[in-house]
Amino acid sequence: MIQINKQGWEKSAKRFFGRTALPELGPLAPTEDDLNLFGDIQGKKVLDIGCGSGHSLEYMGSKGALELWGIDLTTKQIETATELLVGQQALVKLFESPMEENPGLPTNYFDIAYSIYALGWTVDLEKTLENIHSYLIPGGTFIFSWEHPIHDRVKRDGPKFTFEKSYLEEGPEYNEAWNHSVIIYHRKLTTYINTLIKVGFEIEKVIDDVVLPDIVPEGNDLRWYSVEKAKLVPATFIIKAKKKK
Repeated sequence: MIQINKQGWEKSAKRFFGRTALPELGPLAPTEDDLNLFGDIQGKKVLDIGCGSGHSLEYMGSKGALELWGIDLTTKQIETATELLVGQQALVKLFESPMEENPGLPTNYFDIAYSIYALGWTVDLEKTLENIHSYLIPGGTFIFSWEHPIHDRVKRDGPKFTFEKSYLEEGPEYNEAWNHSVIIYHRKLTTYINTLIKVGFEIEKVIDDVVLPDIVPEGNDLRWYSVEKAKLVPATFIIKAKKKK
């Protein structure tokens, strides 16, 4: 699965450069400007899981982060992030690696770890969360967002929306939005929450609010996220957790 997804991302990376990056937390969701989940970033050491093109790290740098670290599966994303972050005053360290592996990241080191629309790509959620937990200092914060797992269970059927797939049945699936070229593991929201707890995190907040745009972009250019569907089910969920002190 990791190799299939890496190949898919290498082919498609360019169209995602700068997309769904902080302060945005996800399609049709409140932003960091609305929620202030991260608080004061000044002087913090931060780690981006699935850093993509580096735009979220750039945001962290603009907020005064002391160190900017990132990990991503895709060569093109790491190359783009390296170029984007070249002028940062903060220390920048980027690693091309699956999130299921530790490519040399220090443990008990980071004040903040986060993942903006990337964590759901993991093929081993428990292992990935164990890694993230180990990277954080005691009391460190982990924040992530991902597509709400109920979102792609609902499909348009003429003027109506119907459940086409089971929300309860978990497992790997070829992703329709990627023309079945990548595989994403469907997990219930409770699976994310319970696995966080299992590896030692304390849950502080779970958010699945929907924020509809005042003006829908021409052609409803929100990728596959339908404003009409968002009136029924959320497109994004966000979780904030802490490593116990």
